[in-house]
Amino acid sequence: MRAEKETYDRDVAVTTDGLPDWLDPVVRAADTLEPQQLSRFLPPESGHGRQSAVLILLGEGAEGPELLLMERAGSLRSHAGQPSFPGGALDPEDGDPATTGPLRAALREAQEETGLDPAGVQLFGVLPRLYIPVSSFVVTPVLGWWRTPSPVGAVDLAETARVFTVPVVDLTDPANRATAVHPSGHTGPAFMVEGALVWGFTAGVIDRILHFAGWERPWDRAKQVPLDWRS
Repeated sequence: MRAEKETYDRDVAVTTDGLPDWLDPVVRAADTLEPQQLSRFLPPESGHGRQSAVLILLGEGAEGPELLLMERAGSLRSHAGQPSFPGGALDPEDGDPATTGPLRAALREAQEETGLDPAGVQLFGVLPRLYIPVSSFVVTPVLGWWRTPSPVGAVDLAETARVFTVPVVDLTDPANRATAVHPSGHTGPAFMVEGALVWGFTAGVIDRILHFAGWERPWDRAKQVPLDWRS
């Protein structure tokens, strides 16, 4: 599905004007974080990898600040069934991958996957590019404030199983946190929220944002959740 031309061609900018005070720690973290503070998986020096972007969209819900996530369809070839941020690969029409390309891609993909109205999103930060080895994606995480929320839901059930929001208070609740253990032996943070197990790249980025924003609460890192062998 392709976004509407008028939305696709809209000017994109990163600005912190008018953000709620509770986002200040996230803004500060975005300004100071080094790539290695976010992940040990960084883009190859060779330049190999497919350029992509994800939208980390924070808004205000009934329980306070919340994060928009989606669950990928179980039939997809890669990352099937995993909760994730909206996002995907850059298209040539998105523009320069080194400048505004990731901004446009993050908004375009979020609209295509969740149906949100990009006009209600204020982009306020860009995190360092990271790498997903299993799919060879070089990912630019784009931070957004959901200034004017719009209805969201799975646009194409062949790609997206569901779209949901998670209160930040649930993400910081120690009872909802664990260490995911992949059959390969790799371990990483996980969140058990809204009937979903969030792990992998998405959980890793959420974990680092909570930590560097000062929102993290002590949790039991010895509590383990085994992942299915097909993950």
